[in-house]
Amino acid sequence: MEQAYADIIKEIDDPQREGLIKTPARAAKAMRFLTRGYGQKLEDIVNEARFATESREMVVVQDIELYSLCEHHLLPFIGKCHVAYIPKQFVIGLSKVARIVDMYARRLQNQENLTMDIAQAMKIATGVEDVAVIIESKHLCMMMRGVEKQNSVMKTSSMLGIFRSNASTRAELFSLLNSI
Repeated sequence: MEQAYADIIKEIDDPQREGLIKTPARAAKAMRFLTRGYGQKLEDIVNEARFATESREMVVVQDIELYSLCEHHLLPFIGKCHVAYIPKQFVIGLSKVARIVDMYARRLQNQENLTMDIAQAMKIATGVEDVAVIIESKHLCMMMRGVEKQNSVMKTSSMLGIFRSNASTRAELFSLLNSI
């Protein structure tokens, strides 16, 4: 990976310039960190953090910050993710929800697939069909290049189970998200 970055830098600038000499190594290390989600597995993330519950009320984790890389331009998109589910037998540890978001965000992604990936992972982790995921983010590939629109925000959702089939459940979720 370092050699690939060195080759790219060679196309742009003098790779022996003082500020660029160690850049290939730093960039490779950064890329490995930014894509560390490929080395993670859902079962390791959730581990044994499933806890019995009698609750059948909606669980919402709002404003989980996320950082990902657009698979089309390798530029960041940055935003927040809201995750909701309705437990049947188990809840999962709160930090596990954020870790699931990170695991999928830390891969080369597009936002649409990222939203669905998180929803499917939550479905598996919680053992329920009733899962909702909403992501709002700003894409640097749209802000720094191309149309250069600084204030655009992309919003995507994946509604599974009752969140898809029942308008009042969706409305309850949106009400909870907007109540703060």
